[in-house]
Amino acid sequence: MLTPNDLKRLEGRLPVCVIGAAVVDVIADAYSLPHRGSDIELQQQGVNVGGCALNVAIALHRLGIPSINALPLGNGTWASIVRQKLTEYGIHSVLETAKGDNGWCLALVEPDGERTFLSVSGVENQWDVALLDTLPQLANRWIYLSGYQLTSKSGDVLIDWLEQQSQPYQLLVDFGPRLADIGDAQFERIMACHPLITVNRQEAELLWHERLNQKELFNAQLLMTRWQQRFGGAMVVRLDSEGAGFVDANTQGWIPALPTTVVDTIGAGDSHAGGLLAGLASGWSLAESVALGNAVASYVVSQRGGDCAPDRATLTAYWQQRLTPQ
Repeated sequence: MLTPNDLKRLEGRLPVCVIGAAVVDVIADAYSLPHRGSDIELQQQGVNVGGCALNVAIALHRLGIPSINALPLGNGTWASIVRQKLTEYGIHSVLETAKGDNGWCLALVEPDGERTFLSVSGVENQWDVALLDTLPQLANRWIYLSGYQLTSKSGDVLIDWLEQQSQPYQLLVDFGPRLADIGDAQFERIMACHPLITVNRQEAELLWHERLNQKELFNAQLLMTRWQQRFGGAMVVRLDSEGAGFVDANTQGWIPALPTTVVDTIGAGDSHAGGLLAGLASGWSLAESVALGNAVASYVVSQRGGDCAPDRATLTAYWQQRLTPQ
C-alpha cells in the first residue's frame, strides 16, 4: 500500500508533455440568469486563470515532476493575465503564437451555487501543424490531452499529430464534460492510439451505455473489465468518496479514497490526473499512481479553487494527518 513516505520516490524518469489550455475565468454572482433583452447587475467575485491542462501542470510542478507545458500563449488582454499568473506559479509554456488572444469564460453563480458558463475560445483551440511541430518529440514520453481540445475545431489536427509521431509515447486522455461531443470516427481514432483514459462517475456511465452499449445498470467493475476486452486499453474510473478503480492489460483493482471534508470540487479531476501522471512519470505502477492521484485530489477538494494542488511537504503532512486516528 502506498504511504506518505513513498512521495520521496517521486522522480521524473519519463518525460511528460502537457497539451491544452490556460484561460481566464471571470467569476461573478448573479441573482438570476439573464433573459433575452435584459440587463442584470453582477457582483464580481474574482478573475482567475484556469484550464484543465494548467491545473495538471501545476500539480506536476508542485510534486517536483518536470513537464513540457504546451499551453498556447497569444497576444492581448487575457494573454497578459495568463502570462503573469504562470510566472507566479513558476510554470513556463513552450508555445507562443500571434494568432490572437487567449480564451476566457464568464461564470455566473446563482444564489444556490449553480454555475453557468459563457466561454470564448482563443488560441488554446487554434492548433496547427506548425505549432505542434515545435514540441520536442522525446521517446517514451507521457502526453496529456483534455477533451476540451479534442472537441475543438482543431481537434482532428491534434489527433493527426498523435498518429504521426515518430517516437513511441504513452497517452493520457481526460475527456471531461466534452465526452458526449466526441463523434464515433474521432473516438475510434483516439482509441487506436491506445490511451489510458480517466473518467469520473458521470463520464463512466456515459461510456457504459453509449460506447459499450450496455442496457443493464452501471457497474464500475464490469465497465473496466469490458473496456479492456473491447479496446485493450487502460482506464481509471474516479468515483469520488468511493475511491478509484483501474485496469490495464496486466491488472485490475480499486484504491480507496483518502477521507476528507469537501469544500469544493473545482479542479479535482485535473489534479487527480496530475498526481496520476506524476506517479507514471516516476515509473510507478498504475495502482500506485492512482493512489497518488487519490491523495492529491483529496487535498484539492478540501481547499477552495482549482489551482491549489499541494507540494510534496504539504501533501505528506496532509496524508499523514488523514491516516492518524482522531
